[in-house]
Amino acid sequence: MKNRIIILLFLIISGMTAKAQNLLTPELLWKLGRVSGKGISKDDKYVIYTVGVPDVAGNKIVTKTYSLPIEGGTPLLVTDLNDWMVDDKVSPDGKYKISSQDIKVEKVSGTDYYPELKKSNVLIYDSLNYRHWDTWEDGKFGHVMLAPMVNGKPGKAKDLMPNEPYDCPLKPDGGDEDFVWSPDSKRVVYACKKKFGTAYAISTNTDIYSYDIATGITTNLTADNPGYDLQPTFNKKGQMAWLEMKRDGYESDKQDLVVTNGTVKLNLTAQRDDIHVEGYKWAEDGKSIFFTAPINGTSQLFNVTFAISSKMKPVITQVTAGDFDVNDIVGQKGHTLIVTRGDFNHANELYTVDVTNGFMKQLSHVNDDIYGGLAMCKTERRSVKTVDGKDMLVWVIYPPNFDKTKKYPALLYCEGGPQSPLTQFYSFRWNLQLMASNGYIIVAPNRRGMPGHGTEWNEEISKDHGGLAIKDYLSAIDNVSSEPFVDKARLGCVGASYGGYSVYMLAGVHKKRFKTFIAHDGIFDFRSMYGTTEEMWFPNWDYGGPYWDKNNAAAQKSYKEFSPSNFVVNWDTPILIFHGEKDFRVPLEQGLQAFQAAQLQGIKSRLIVMQDENHWVLHPQNALIWQHEFYKWLRETL
Repeated sequence: MKNRIIILLFLIISGMTAKAQNLLTPELLWKLGRVSGKGISKDDKYVIYTVGVPDVAGNKIVTKTYSLPIEGGTPLLVTDLNDWMVDDKVSPDGKYKISSQDIKVEKVSGTDYYPELKKSNVLIYDSLNYRHWDTWEDGKFGHVMLAPMVNGKPGKAKDLMPNEPYDCPLKPDGGDEDFVWSPDSKRVVYACKKKFGTAYAISTNTDIYSYDIATGITTNLTADNPGYDLQPTFNKKGQMAWLEMKRDGYESDKQDLVVTNGTVKLNLTAQRDDIHVEGYKWAEDGKSIFFTAPINGTSQLFNVTFAISSKMKPVITQVTAGDFDVNDIVGQKGHTLIVTRGDFNHANELYTVDVTNGFMKQLSHVNDDIYGGLAMCKTERRSVKTVDGKDMLVWVIYPPNFDKTKKYPALLYCEGGPQSPLTQFYSFRWNLQLMASNGYIIVAPNRRGMPGHGTEWNEEISKDHGGLAIKDYLSAIDNVSSEPFVDKARLGCVGASYGGYSVYMLAGVHKKRFKTFIAHDGIFDFRSMYGTTEEMWFPNWDYGGPYWDKNNAAAQKSYKEFSPSNFVVNWDTPILIFHGEKDFRVPLEQGLQAFQAAQLQGIKSRLIVMQDENHWVLHPQNALIWQHEFYKWLRETL
C-alpha cells in the first residue's frame, strides 16, 4: 500500500512538472485576455474593468466588462455600465452631457465639388495632412458636442467647435479623456491642436481650451506653451492638471505633469531629469497626484505632493519597485490604489497597491489558467559599456529551463520609437517570452533614445539615428554573445518601426555578426520617407529637416550617413520584411524598396504585406500568420 502511494505521488508530481513545462505558442498567446481598467464603482466597493478576448474564427477581439470586489473575489459580468459607474460625460450638476461627433467641415471628395458625378472616386487636396496614420482625410472632424439632459437622456446637441477643421479627440490616439467637465459644471475643457493642413503636419502644438457654458466663449488655457498640452483633469477643488511638453515639433520631449489653480502654474516633475510622465490620476484628497513613468528599464508608480500657493518644492516619491511594469492607474479607495501590472512573462492583470508601503497584490486572475501551465523565462539585468564609456542597461531573457552548459542562438531585439522606453512590456506581437520559448536568448538593450535614464540619454538619438544608438546595439550583442552559452554563429536581429530601421541599418554595417534579419514597418530610405510620411514634425526634428536644405549640416549628415539605403550595397544576409499597406506613418514603399534591393542583389528575402494593417497588426488571423512566418523564417535561416 505504501509503495502504491509513493508511485501515485510520483505520478502526480511528474504530471505537475510536465504541465509546468508547456511552452508559450502563438495560439496560446492569442487566447490570453487583455485586461484594462475603467474605474471604481459608485459605491466604492468594486473595480470595473474590461477583458478583450481574441475570437480568431471571427477575426476580432470580443470585449466584455466586469466588476470585481476591491478586496478580491468573484468577478461579475456587467451588462449596463451606468448601473455601476458615474457617467463622467454628464456634468456634475446633471444638466448636460458632452460627447464627440464627426462633423463635415471641409470639401475633399470629388462629389463635394461635382455633386452630379456621383460615381466618381476622387480626393482633392490643397495642403498637407491629406492622410494620417491609416486614414485619408475626408473633410470630417471630431467635434465636442453639448446636449441638455431631458428626462435622463441627452437632447439635441450643440457643436462647441462650429466650422473648425480640428479634431477632439486628438488623432490618432486620443479618446474620451480629451474632453472633461470642470467640477462646478460651468466649463467644458478639452485638448485640441487648432492647426489645419500643412501647419498641422509640422507642429505638435496642442492646447487645452475652456468653453464657458453661460457665455459660449472659448479660451485657450495653455497659449503660453508651444509644445504638447494633453489630458486635462480636475480635482474637487477645481485645480487642473495636465501633461506638458515644452518644444514645438518635438514629439518625444520630456513630458511633465503640471497643475494650476487658475492663477499660479506649477510644474511638478521638472526637478527630476529622469522622469517622463506617461499617465496620472489625482489622489482622492486632491493634495497629491499618482503617476507612472519609466525608470531604469521598468515602469513604476510615483506620487507627488504639492501646494500650489506656497513656495514648497513638490515632493516626488516612488511608490513601487521591481522588475515589472505598472501601467494604468485605475482608481483609489483609501490607502488602496488599483493599477494594471505586467512583465515579460505576464500580460496585464489588476493589482492593488498599498500606497503607504508599495505592497502589491494581484486582484484579477484572467489568465491564470494559461500561465499556470507555462514554463516561465528567466529575465536578467545586464550592464554593458558603450563605445563612449557609458553604462547601458540590457535586458536578457533566457529560454525556459535554460542550461548554461548548452549553446543557444540569440536574437537582438531592436525597440521602436525611437524614443520609446524598453521596460518589462508584454506585447501580443513582439512578445519576448514567446521568442525565448522558441529556444532563443533575447538581448534587449536600453540603447540611446529611451526614457527612464535621464534626458541627455533620451535626446542623444535625435539627428543621430544611425550613430551611437546603432553602436549601442552592437555593444550589447557583442557583450552577450561572448558568453560560452551563446552560439555566435547563430545570431539574429529583429525589430519594428525604429527597430525595423535599425535592422535595415545594421544589415549594412554588422560585418558578418548576424545570420538573419527580420524588419517590420521600418524606414529604409530617408528621402522617400520625408516625401511620403504624414507627421512632418518627426523628420524635421529627428533628421534635422528636408533633404533639399543644402545649408543644413545636421540634415545633410542624416540623409548621407544614417539612411540605410546608402549602405544596401553591403547587404549580404537573409532578410524577412513585414509591412502594413495602410501604414501612412512609415509608408509601404519603405518595405518595398528594401525587398527589391535584397532581391536584385540575390539575397534570400521574403516580403509579407499586411493589406489591412497599419503600423500595428490588429486582426487575430493576420497576427497568427505574422507569428508563424516569423518563426518559420528563423527556422529556415538561423
